Amino acid sequence: MAKTIPIFAAAAKPASAALEFRQSPPLSLYVHVPWCVQKCPYCDFNSHQAEETIPERQYVDALIADLQSALPLIWGRPVQTVFFGGGTPSLLSAAAIDELIAAFRALAMLSPEAEITLEANPGTVEAGKFAGFRAAGVNRLSLGIQSFDDGHLQALGRIHGAAEAKRAAQLAGEHFERFNLDLMYGLPGQSLEQALADIDTALSFAPPHLSCYQLTMEPNTRFAAFPPQLPEADLCADMQEAIEARLATAGYLNYETSAFAQPERQCLHNLNYWHFGDYLGIGAGAHSKLTLHDRVLRQMRWKHPKAYLENTLAGRPLQEESQVAAASLPFEFLMNALRLSDGFAPSLFELRTARPLATILPQLQAAAAEGLLDIGPQRIAPSARGRRFLNVLLERFLDAEPAT
Repeated sequence: MAKTIPIFAAAAKPASAALEFRQSPPLSLYVHVPWCVQKCPYCDFNSHQAEETIPERQYVDALIADLQSALPLIWGRPVQTVFFGGGTPSLLSAAAIDELIAAFRALAMLSPEAEITLEANPGTVEAGKFAGFRAAGVNRLSLGIQSFDDGHLQALGRIHGAAEAKRAAQLAGEHFERFNLDLMYGLPGQSLEQALADIDTALSFAPPHLSCYQLTMEPNTRFAAFPPQLPEADLCADMQEAIEARLATAGYLNYETSAFAQPERQCLHNLNYWHFGDYLGIGAGAHSKLTLHDRVLRQMRWKHPKAYLENTLAGRPLQEESQVAAASLPFEFLMNALRLSDGFAPSLFELRTARPLATILPQLQAAAAEGLLDIGPQRIAPSARGRRFLNVLLERFLDAEPAT
């Protein structure tokens, strides 16, 4: 039987009531760099194979112009985290990253203690830049390792080998106090023992953070058109359970569905996403979610790099902008917050959605009765079963409130 939370006693506002956000969520800045040396066959991100050189000077100018155009939407709000994603942001020079971070400090209220993450590939050229990125102000590195096995890296279409991956992980630890290693499991031909061998190799570098996620066939990718033979679902589930157990023994907290961290080493940028905070996205195809006094805006920049450069430098960075329907905010909040092992404080729901928690009381109680949710006065969190069947849990909230 679900426990009753005191806040539930508040009367739900009618669906037609105007939103009123009394407190702005924390704000992050996402910077998208859309080029890669080679497009990976499993990747559905907005990435494009680079020519011999990328238009770095033009792109840096466009990113700064993009930020300038968005400043009226974020006046007075400190930027708490920055994330350079891609694509392969490490294709940019250290000088370009330095110029961009300096511009962010000059134009936006970038916190002096901001977490600044840059994604990098473990190729030798990129690894040689690590010292330059650190000097530029990047204080957290995220390495796309995927595997330490040459055969599996080749099956994934990666341009680096196992030796380069190990060297890059070693250099990351030498130059960055905070770094993440991305690993995948459920790879073509992979055994349980091989999946755990990747974890053990990663642990040998003592990374503060690990991302471990199962390879999936995403639409509009080469793997979707020409799917490789993947391990059976039961074997993938065994891999997931074994990885979680191995990392728990090593002292890592599985604080989010696919994220593991040493204590106090969680990724602050991603935590802001999962707490349904705000983010301004600049760069080709970048998305934004921005909370204003009475509405929530979503934006998307021009997706193709050429279109982004032409339109942004002409003063038109936005390809799309829309207002999020008030009725969809509860589900969007839960879709993020329930990825966290610790869930969320009941008061955060109203802060982020401008709706009382009573709005979703029947769904909360039903999910708790099914053993998918743990409810307490200070915390609402997915149970162990709810974490394993997260999609089933989220389905309980799809129709939490009628459309206005």
